[in-house]
Amino acid sequence: MKRIVALILALMMVLSLAACGTTQPTEPTEPTEPSDAPEASATAFKIGGTGPLTGGAAIYGNAAKNGAQIAVDEINALGGDIQFELRYEDDVHDAEKAVNAYNTLKDWGMQISLGSVTTKPCEATSVENYADRIFALTPSASSPAVVANKDNVFQMCFTDPNQGSASAQYIADKGLATKVAVIWKNDDVYSKGIHDKFCEKAAELGIEVVSDTTFADGNDTDFSVQISDAQSNGAELVFLPIYYQPASLIFAQASTAGYAPKWFGVDGMDGILTMKGFDTALAEGVMLLTPFNADAEDERTAAFVAKYQEQFGEIPNQFAADGYDCIYAIYQAIQNAGLTADMSNEDICAALIEQFTTMTFDGLTGTGVTWNATGEVSKSPKGMVIENGAYVGLD
Repeated sequence: MKRIVALILALMMVLSLAACGTTQPTEPTEPTEPSDAPEASATAFKIGGTGPLTGGAAIYGNAAKNGAQIAVDEINALGGDIQFELRYEDDVHDAEKAVNAYNTLKDWGMQISLGSVTTKPCEATSVENYADRIFALTPSASSPAVVANKDNVFQMCFTDPNQGSASAQYIADKGLATKVAVIWKNDDVYSKGIHDKFCEKAAELGIEVVSDTTFADGNDTDFSVQISDAQSNGAELVFLPIYYQPASLIFAQASTAGYAPKWFGVDGMDGILTMKGFDTALAEGVMLLTPFNADAEDERTAAFVAKYQEQFGEIPNQFAADGYDCIYAIYQAIQNAGLTADMSNEDICAALIEQFTTMTFDGLTGTGVTWNATGEVSKSPKGMVIENGAYVGLD
């Protein structure tokens, strides 16, 4: 009898376990791949950006990233309700890779974007920002196409046309030259945008463009033709709306040719003094317009420069200062609007648009900074000249 009872009890236990298995099935789990992404915090705003962290333009991407990280660290150290997580993805200055990097950040949970560092990639990622309603403030992508018809994309830097017209105006106001040459890159929207507006403004101001030569990828190592044309046409000043890599070759080849005009560049020139293997003596006397002067004596700039040098071993350029200012401008807007990190990116986006189109911001790259409804920034550039391997204010 005891054996029968035991068998019945055992049978009941088996049936009970089987019933549990049928009502609560378990699905096989996929293995989780390790990730090097920073841990997410439920109380922090997640800010993402793409930039060239490797490759020929890496000096720009790393500078913007490093400047932004300093600002994030400072704000987080305050211990207030507003905390940030910052993540940058490498886009190698390539539009397609930038979109892939953007999607990685979106999957991470990005709520606010720093867009892309360089212009062509940012033209691509800004389209995604607009479609996803993720507010973007790019530190340095300067094409008007970045913000065109996108109410939630803003710029911390001057637009290309503004750089072109401001450069021509500065050359005229300072009486630097009446005959100028322009060497520009015809497959780069950044260079073309500045070139076109510069030439238009120069004609208006009575500055004669006596030589207008160009180059593209694939023929950007030998500039003898461009230099010879500028020299033979009597250009007193050569305007270079290009990045510092080709500019470094132009300076070296002009020196070899015995041509020593005045040189004038734009923000893409910033970085030439920290270019590996470049003889900075070749850039002596080069002038450029930039919104940031690392030699400025105000307390905030001095503190930023000291901290940047301590952490990264070099003097910060304009891109670093723009990245720093982006974070603090976003911080100010979040404070003003009373936003919290548990809000959706759509709600955050709407509030930041309202703030950026109405607020005034004081930063390293300008005081009294404002933005219009198109996302373009309004601030005053500073004239700089390279002397003894350092930037010195012209004004």
